[in-house]
Amino acid sequence: MKKVLGVDIGGTKIRIGVVNEQGEVLVDKTIPTVLPLYPYLEEQVLAMKNDVPDIAGVGIGTRGMVDAETGVITFEKEMPGWQGTPVKALLEAATGLPVEINNDANCAALAEARLGAAAGFNQVVCLTVGTKLGGGIVLDGKVMNGKNGGGGEVGHLILYPNGIVCGCGRPGCSEEYVSGTAIKRLIQEGNVINEETNELAKPHDVFRLAANGHTGAIAVRERFLSDFAIVISSLQAVLDMDCVVIGGGVSDSADFWWEELLAKVEPLKLKPVQVSRATFGNEAGMLGAAMLVIDSTK
Repeated sequence: MKKVLGVDIGGTKIRIGVVNEQGEVLVDKTIPTVLPLYPYLEEQVLAMKNDVPDIAGVGIGTRGMVDAETGVITFEKEMPGWQGTPVKALLEAATGLPVEINNDANCAALAEARLGAAAGFNQVVCLTVGTKLGGGIVLDGKVMNGKNGGGGEVGHLILYPNGIVCGCGRPGCSEEYVSGTAIKRLIQEGNVINEETNELAKPHDVFRLAANGHTGAIAVRERFLSDFAIVISSLQAVLDMDCVVIGGGVSDSADFWWEELLAKVEPLKLKPVQVSRATFGNEAGMLGAAMLVIDSTK
C-alpha cells in the first residue's frame, strides 16, 4: 500500500507524518517551526525519507496563500522569507519525489471530505474557527483553489461593511466577528466577568458561563452565533454545498453552543444542508496534505 509524507506547517510548529492511502498515520512527529523555513523543511523531509525510504511523495499544508499548480507561496506575512518560495520545485529537486502543496485550511477540508465528517458528500465547505476564521472548499473531491490560490478565504468575506479593520487591511471581514479573536473582543466590550475568578471571562469559558445563565456571556454567545449563521447562509447562497463541517479550537466548546447555532442557521437556509462537527482535530492538516499527493500519484 502506498505511503506518503504529510506535512502541516504552522506558525509555531510543524507536524510531519507518514500516512497510507487509507488515511492511517504510521509515523507522526511534531517539531518547532524554525526560520528561515525552507532549508529547515528540506532537512526534515530528507531525514524522514531516510527513515522511511519507500514513501511515494510529499504533501504539504501551510498557512498563507499558495499557487497549488506551481507550488509557490503567494502570500504570507508572518513567516519572513516564506512568501515567494517555490516550494514544489525546490523540494522535488531535493527529494526526487512528487510534491504537492496547498493552504492548511484547504488541506483540513480535504481530510474531512475524504475521510471525516463530510465523507460521502460532494460539495463541502470546511470552516476552521480558531484565532481567526479559515475555510476550505472541496467540490466533487477537488480543492477549489481559485485563480491565485485564494479560494476558500472565508474569513475575508465582508460581513460588516466599514466594520472592524482586518489584518488584511480591509474593514469588516468575517474573521473579525467569527473567531476566537472576536470572542475575546466581545468579552472585553461587554466587560463579561467570570464570577468564579472575578476576572474577565476567558474565551474558552464564556460559552459554559452562558449555558449556566450568565447574562453577559449569553450576549456574547448570541452575537457570535448570529454572525456565524449569516456566514454559513451566505456561503450556501453562493455554493449550494451539501455539507458544512466546523472545526478549529473554538469548536472544542461546541457542546455548549452547537444546538443554538443550528437553530440560528435553520431559518436562514435556502435549501437543506448538513452542518456537522469536524471529525479530526490538529491532525486534519497533515492528513489532508497527504491526500493531496496520494491523489496526484494515482
